[in-house]
Amino acid sequence: MQSIDRPLEVQKAEFKQGKLLATPIAGMIAWFATFISGLLFNDQITVWVLFISTGSIVYLGMGISKLTGENFLDKTKPKNTFNTLFFYTAAQAILVYSIAIPFFIENYSSLPLTVGILTGLMWLPMSWIIDHWVGIFHALLRTISILVLWYLFPDERFIVIPLNIVVIYVITIAILIRRYRNKNIDTVTT
Repeated sequence: MQSIDRPLEVQKAEFKQGKLLATPIAGMIAWFATFISGLLFNDQITVWVLFISTGSIVYLGMGISKLTGENFLDKTKPKNTFNTLFFYTAAQAILVYSIAIPFFIENYSSLPLTVGILTGLMWLPMSWIIDHWVGIFHALLRTISILVLWYLFPDERFIVIPLNIVVIYVITIAILIRRYRNKNIDTVTT
């Protein structure tokens, strides 16, 4: 069944029923790797870890989706316009490296700030798609806290900012799990 055969409202309802955990788990793992690198290695190594790990979130998410039951690559599922929109927001997050890289060249310590904030913006459309506040929460808390930490800890930017993002992901994942469980309880009781 093609996406054009089903109204957008139906597709949105289908998308909202998903767990939506694979990509946030992938993001948490990527930023955790950056945090560990910031603790153990110098900034030159951590810069590469940040670039590689955050650039790999989509691919890591595809693998994790098989473990969470979301299976992004399942060709038997009907096409859904909102899956496509989500992947476009992921592509948008990757394209923001074109902003982060010039600032990185000028000041390498800007990298956690720029990549951390710019890639977190993809959470805003997610709130609209799923009709839930979690994406707004994630994007706003992430943006504000990264900016504050960038100024407060200039010598520890590659440690405190990735750790902050990991903590926000943990909270976000907990909210998404609760949301998914509540949706399933609602469908069972109705």
